[in-house]
Amino acid sequence: MKRVDSRPTGKIRIIAGRWRGSKLEVPGVSGLRPSSDRVRETLFNWLQSSVGGARCLDLFAGSGALGFEAASRGAAHVTMIERDPVALAGLRASVQKLGADQIETIGADALAWLARTPDRAFDLVFVDPPFSTGLHQKALDALLPWLAADAQVYVETARDAGLPVLAGFAPRREGATREVRCAILHRLADGSRACAPATLMAPSGAEPAS
Repeated sequence: MKRVDSRPTGKIRIIAGRWRGSKLEVPGVSGLRPSSDRVRETLFNWLQSSVGGARCLDLFAGSGALGFEAASRGAAHVTMIERDPVALAGLRASVQKLGADQIETIGADALAWLARTPDRAFDLVFVDPPFSTGLHQKALDALLPWLAADAQVYVETARDAGLPVLAGFAPRREGATREVRCAILHRLADGSRACAPATLMAPSGAEPAS
């Protein structure tokens, strides 16, 4: 992501959990595209009981929308990786504002960080880089050694992009809005089959997007 300035350009709202309703400032960084309330609400409805006590990785943290939501809903630990210094400062300011001791922020290039020898295993990983970077598949290729046995990986791409592949995993849930496509990948046991695609619903229960 490209640095523009440090002034806030918007806010994200935590939807549920410990910090429900809290609004966090989003700095002015090119390519910063927080996942929408609608997408996050559907995602965490899908995850349900998987978040509490989980070890999470927000790989291209940006605004931190996904990682903060996971922490609010009871994740045991959230590691946020962000290389842009302005975005990273914004994450750390939000961590301080919330008093979120379970969130670790790391200033690093995500792919370089994954190239290290793994020193931990994650139960839940969010992979949502800026769409124009083409980093989805590279991130998944490097992620496998960092995953716990029962890990789940969330991937968010542009609506017209192909879903990247993670060896030994398949979509458990899939959905789309007019702008984005997303899926939760889970590890397949021998003979397992992926679930049928789902459709993202508006929080109010309105008709599906197309």
